[in-house]
Amino acid sequence: MSAVLDASVTLSWCFADQASAATDLLLDHVRDFGAVVPTLWFVEVGSVLLKAERRGRITAPDVGRPLELISALPILVDQAGTGRAWTETLELARAENLTVYDACYLDLAIRRALPLFTQDRELAEAAGRRGVAVSPA
Repeated sequence: MSAVLDASVTLSWCFADQASAATDLLLDHVRDFGAVVPTLWFVEVGSVLLKAERRGRITAPDVGRPLELISALPILVDQAGTGRAWTETLELARAENLTVYDACYLDLAIRRALPLFTQDRELAEAAGRRGVAVSPA
């Protein structure tokens, strides 16, 4: 079974202080079964890595290592969500008091009937209200 992968879990694989046994298991799951992401996932992950580089938390050469790892994973990109950003996803964000960014992940999980891999508490709570399974729980 596949899952929707958000940036918070992805970034836990890039920084040792954010990793846990649970996120390591999720990495194994994605490696074995794949994941699906909205198009904004690439921008979010890249943005956080660049910010960490600028703050001296990671060096420019070190940014490439996690990106190589992540790029090797069987991750599908959901193109359909982009056209929903100003309609269904915006409404979902309003209803669940989420950012539109976070609502993109939830909308994708709902549409594909997949679990959501996130470490974002508010997103996880909204997913629970919508009947979407969340890991780590």
